[in-house]
Amino acid sequence: MSNYILDAKDLTKIYEENDGKIAALSQFNLQIAKGKFISIMGPSGSGKTTLLNILGCLDKPTSGQFVLDGLDITKMKEEELTKIRAEKVGFIFQKFNLIPTLTALENVELPMELTKTDKETRRARALNLLKSVGLEDKANRRPHKLSAGEQQRVAIARALANDPAIILADEPTGNLDSKTGLEIVRLLGKLSREEQRTIILVTHDKKMASLSHQMFFLKDGRLLKGEKRGTLETEHMDDFTCPKCGGDISPDFALCPYCGTKLK
Repeated sequence: MSNYILDAKDLTKIYEENDGKIAALSQFNLQIAKGKFISIMGPSGSGKTTLLNILGCLDKPTSGQFVLDGLDITKMKEEELTKIRAEKVGFIFQKFNLIPTLTALENVELPMELTKTDKETRRARALNLLKSVGLEDKANRRPHKLSAGEQQRVAIARALANDPAIILADEPTGNLDSKTGLEIVRLLGKLSREEQRTIILVTHDKKMASLSHQMFFLKDGRLLKGEKRGTLETEHMDDFTCPKCGGDISPDFALCPYCGTKLK
């Protein structure tokens, strides 16, 4: 059995087009241990969306093998994949995708309804998850009464609802200002470090990507050689603070995103 929570070997995805075949992914290999927080960067058209669809069990590769938490996803039927998505994968989106008519608490409870968790357990777990992201006191507010950063925190709590094997974060800071985006990525890092959550962050923002354990670069459907270690791999993120305002920062920042103090 694999020692990795996620083990992708030689994944290839080919789409049939009128003018021929297009390889969105080509011989893609990636292994991630439990509790690791990795980031993947790449330009538009590099294959990031195709990769997320496969890792999120929304699509299957044309060839190759994908094992998630000991289960060979490539051999599963669609009805089995639906169950795996509900139980093994947590999704965080750029636009939050909260249900506007539901409260924060009800939004977090929703994934647990799909797994037929009883109401009392759902409510208790949802409250605990909101507490873990600092929103216990806003549990009964609907999304339009929350800031963008608070909505994304609710989305993170929702992604954790069914205790998934992996969390896929697709540009989670794309609709946030730099300060709030930094807070969200630091929260993901905290979940990885303190709760052993396995997180895959897809982003265009190199600063945000640098806060993970490792950064990978995708181009033309292939991972480029020379992945880099992020600050979470080399140091505890909490060790770096602005000397003026005390805000948590990345050690490679030239300016503090909170107060603007020059750091280098």
